[in-house]
Amino acid sequence: MTELNQGALGPYNLQGKVAVITGGSSGIGAASARRLAELGATIAIGYNSGRERAEALAAELPGGGHIPLYLPMADTAAIRAAAAEVESRMGRADVLVNSAGTTRAVPHADLEALDDETFDRILITNVRGPYSTIRAFAPLLKRGGDAVVVNISSLAAVNGLGSSIAYCASKAALDVMGVSLARVLGPEIRVIGVSPAAVDTGFVPGRSRDAVLKQAALTPLKIVCQADDVALAVIAAVTHLRLTTGTSLLVDCGRHL
Repeated sequence: MTELNQGALGPYNLQGKVAVITGGSSGIGAASARRLAELGATIAIGYNSGRERAEALAAELPGGGHIPLYLPMADTAAIRAAAAEVESRMGRADVLVNSAGTTRAVPHADLEALDDETFDRILITNVRGPYSTIRAFAPLLKRGGDAVVVNISSLAAVNGLGSSIAYCASKAALDVMGVSLARVLGPEIRVIGVSPAAVDTGFVPGRSRDAVLKQAALTPLKIVCQADDVALAVIAAVTHLRLTTGTSLLVDCGRHL
């Protein structure tokens, strides 16, 4: 029998830890970088096309040693190179936040509008990309013996209401993939999903702020979700949910009710 940890772990201490964040140059990823750095983590800010944003964020974060990191979700070789760069320059990885994602607003009833190219791009970025990233970083995460992966998912995975059917499908796949990975990556790595509803960012192309406000008005809590609100949930998952793995947390102001 595997030797058992006797529990009573206390909060996860981020001092001296390294956090890698995909899609870290903007939105939820950037907000998570700020919160993790405030608690003492050194951040590798993953980016695809937002190199200048990643560099600026690395310079402004508290602490030192933060780096921009080319981490495109559609290029497995580049993802493996990023993992090697983190190992070489930072020596460890303790937290991985999969925040990179994409979508396109396509009415669900218009089946022809959701073409194959769009469907494939969404699935590759939102599902294969996080899987490839976890696969590439798993040896480094396991080495520390107490690591955590946080996948930024969506309420769309649960209710099937989102910017497109492909987006809903991709987030449902991400959640189920998280269950499978939690089973095989323990006990060294926890895997937790954080699932917001509409967030007041420019993530969905063409979605107006009024649309976000209308969604917020439908929730029991009547709060407009900001990127930092989701980042706080990421922090909670990393630092306090020490016995949680293989599940997703709704951060939706009760929109699912």
